Amino acid sequence: VVLDTAADWQWWINGWQYVLDAAQVTGSDVCLMAFSFGPFIGFWSAFDAAVQRGCLTIPAGGFRSAARLEQIQTLGVTCLFCTPSYALHLGEVAEKEGVDPRRSTVRCLILAGEPGGSLPSVRRRIEETWDASVLDHSGATEVGPWGYGNLDEPGLHVNEAEFIAEFLAVDSGLPAGEGELAELILTTLGRRGAPVIRYRTGDRVRPIWHHDRPLRFVWLEGGLLGRADDMMIIRGMNVFPSSVECILREFPGIVEYRMTASTKAGMDQLRIEIEDQQDDPRRVAERLQLRLGLRVEVRTVPQGSLPRFEGKGKRFIDQRLWTNDDGSTHNN
Repeated sequence: VVLDTAADWQWWINGWQYVLDAAQVTGSDVCLMAFSFGPFIGFWSAFDAAVQRGCLTIPAGGFRSAARLEQIQTLGVTCLFCTPSYALHLGEVAEKEGVDPRRSTVRCLILAGEPGGSLPSVRRRIEETWDASVLDHSGATEVGPWGYGNLDEPGLHVNEAEFIAEFLAVDSGLPAGEGELAELILTTLGRRGAPVIRYRTGDRVRPIWHHDRPLRFVWLEGGLLGRADDMMIIRGMNVFPSSVECILREFPGIVEYRMTASTKAGMDQLRIEIEDQQDDPRRVAERLQLRLGLRVEVRTVPQGSLPRFEGKGKRFIDQRLWTNDDGSTHNN
């Protein structure tokens, strides 16, 4: 069992090596891990993978954001590992500290933990904030590091050297066709300590097999599009929080946001609060209506009043009512 556990850990690290290859990370890079070193296995394996590659690897888990910025400047950090939410927050802190992140030594941000690295408007804002490339990455505690993108465009490859990937169409539950919205199903290959067979990830994706990218693994157009349990039906329209975020991030004046789903008269409703430097929620509501075909309540809140996140952002509050077996209701 001990040997299998050790082999399993190396399997995790090997999965991250694919990510480092895609980000063109070499032993001369300086990597800063901007996340808390708790029980989250994903970034622990990222740390060990970077160390094995020969990188100077900095565990910045106990640092405040200002201290992390100082480490970036002092040590000449070239690769920043964090969530998309934190990449934007750290850029916001840098502005307050009088530091221009675009003039830092960071050349690449490797993002994981939540959608964002493949949402075009979020990715573009991060690239512009840091004047650096972005590489999206995805994994799960249950199955390991399964996907990575490239530096040129949003999207993810499934690492088919380590996983069997299957896709079930959301509408029919049958095997999905090219570009069809589907749930990702994964089976691990070579994971001896904790093998997983046909694990339903709950992630919504659009698989593309016939593409002209040099890497022939299946391509997930747009990366992770959302999760099955996050989907809302607003006046008959299917809406994912990631779709809303992609629109909100198109507005440079929006610093932070929060969306709340609730139930009224048996129907899902959506309210969005924004910290907006232009204090103009109408333009945001109009863009949402144009792009989603929905009228959404948008209101501004004072600057700095919404929470910031180091790990996965929790900007979606689900207050919808669900029906129990006995006919009573409860909040999600």
